[in-house]
Amino acid sequence: MYDPDPISRFHKLIAALLSALFLLSTMAIPAHAAGTGWYCTRAKDHAQPVADPPLREVEKHGGYYIDHTHTDPNADDKVVYLTFDAGYENGNVAKVLDALKAEGATGAFFILGNLPEKNPELVRRMAAEGHPVCNHTFTHKNLCGASAGALTAELKRLEDACAAIGVTVSPYYRPPEGCFDEAMLREAQTAGYKTVFWSFAYADWDNGKQPDPAAAKKKILDNLHNGEVMLLHPTSATNAAILGDVLREIKALGYRFGTLEELTGGEES
Repeated sequence: MYDPDPISRFHKLIAALLSALFLLSTMAIPAHAAGTGWYCTRAKDHAQPVADPPLREVEKHGGYYIDHTHTDPNADDKVVYLTFDAGYENGNVAKVLDALKAEGATGAFFILGNLPEKNPELVRRMAAEGHPVCNHTFTHKNLCGASAGALTAELKRLEDACAAIGVTVSPYYRPPEGCFDEAMLREAQTAGYKTVFWSFAYADWDNGKQPDPAAAKKKILDNLHNGEVMLLHPTSATNAAILGDVLREIKALGYRFGTLEELTGGEES
């Protein structure tokens, strides 16, 4: 049959195809695309950094990143909260524990499921030496925008893995990749967790591109501030090499090491 308007018919077909492609593309966007990545801009002269206003919203939903009760860099009582994100053992986590023990310091270890499954003795050591074993989820999956219950399932799976080796997980959670959204924070609260971010971190996680030890030590100490929540990765060879010196320097500068219970006014374990 003769088509009186083939051009118009062709345009309609193209429009339909483009609409279908657009719909497919929106369905293919990862769920975590809507999340917010945590960061904290550094300040000078050992002043406390202040997170940008949108990020400070975490404090309305059980989130913490700094101690607002210890702010004066010249105060008599200065505190640093040591936290470590540990996903596996490569020989350096044990060295970090050795340094902490030698200096009488404790820190919170946010761990993944790989550790209790493959290195149970290391997780038991953390707990036995006074370091809270905290929840970084079981698989380190980015859960921003995830369906309701996904975070709870990840938290519970890590709890169960630790319980199987005789270790209780403390009620503190750190989101994988530092990605969060309000629904996640609320779900963590419902699950009994407080979400702990950080006020200092640096690029120490890439084992194939480790920072120079002297430069790393300088960066850590130059950015030291009262009320700091320090994030380090204990798998870092640089951190394992310098941690003892860093801890001694921190103590020499008049700081003490606080607990997450002090930071949040909550329960340690």
